[in-house]
Amino acid sequence: MQTKDKTETHLPQVQEQRNDGLPLDLSWVKAVQANTSAIERRAATLPGRRSIKKDYQAAWLLKAISLMDLTTLAGDDTEGRVRRLCTKARQPVRPDLLAALDMEGLTTGAVCVYHDMVPTAVDALRGSGIPVAAVSTGFPAGLSPFHLRIAEIGESVAAGAEEIDIVITRRHVLQGNWQALYDEMAEMRAACGTAHVKAILATGELGSLRNVARASLVCMMAGADFIKTSTGKEGVNATLPVTLTMIRAIRDYHQRTGLRVGYKPAGGISKAKDALVYLAMIKDELGDRWLQPDLFRFGASSLLGDIERQLEHHVTGGYSAGWRHAIG
Repeated sequence: MQTKDKTETHLPQVQEQRNDGLPLDLSWVKAVQANTSAIERRAATLPGRRSIKKDYQAAWLLKAISLMDLTTLAGDDTEGRVRRLCTKARQPVRPDLLAALDMEGLTTGAVCVYHDMVPTAVDALRGSGIPVAAVSTGFPAGLSPFHLRIAEIGESVAAGAEEIDIVITRRHVLQGNWQALYDEMAEMRAACGTAHVKAILATGELGSLRNVARASLVCMMAGADFIKTSTGKEGVNATLPVTLTMIRAIRDYHQRTGLRVGYKPAGGISKAKDALVYLAMIKDELGDRWLQPDLFRFGASSLLGDIERQLEHHVTGGYSAGWRHAIG
């Protein structure tokens, strides 16, 4: 069975030009609208529009693994748990399954942890090329004093995090205070230095798809390298209508500026079939270039286990128990 030629390499590509942002253009922001009913209708058709089977499905599932931010964000995280997670990131699928699929060198896109676990993750991933992402800025609510949020970014970068997932202040969006959102995002971007920043919009708390679209645009103007749906802690996290809204904002920004911004859906994506829908949407709306780890990530924990079960079914014809594909 050959899968190598059906999926591009999983290794991160160097972004040809980082998004340094541009001055806030309020006329552009206020012109952005979102036809909610049309977006929801389009999103509802997506699961039935693509049918990927057999070797091609296996190849796409391997691609999805290479695009994961393998994540643990629990209050009872320990160094041992994080080290096990990092081992899983290095070897996300059992070697016998990878051998049957003729796949070598597969890793996840990153490992995402709280700041306190960054040194442990950096040490556990040393030499692997897998970056550590840290959630920051008073995650998940983002309501700690602003100077402490900025300081937290600096501490995580100093500890070795190469990516920083920040949370925006939701009230700026709900009040239409786009200048405040832009200034906040720009200062957080500056604090990240060379580390790439993912702006978490917490879309389930923004009230409307129009707010999601405008917040996406403002964060990109302020220099976000990625825009991300959710912290995973809200009542509503990643959804297909929200994803369609955000990636069309990304497409519009790219068409106007030539700059590519990444996208990360997070929270609620736990099944392999759902991952395939998201990948198909990205390919349709943004193109193949966005199907690389420098421009697309899944915020995932349980998703990997289901994908591994599907790959075993593809190889052996039978489903195995979940405990055979432990996360770490």
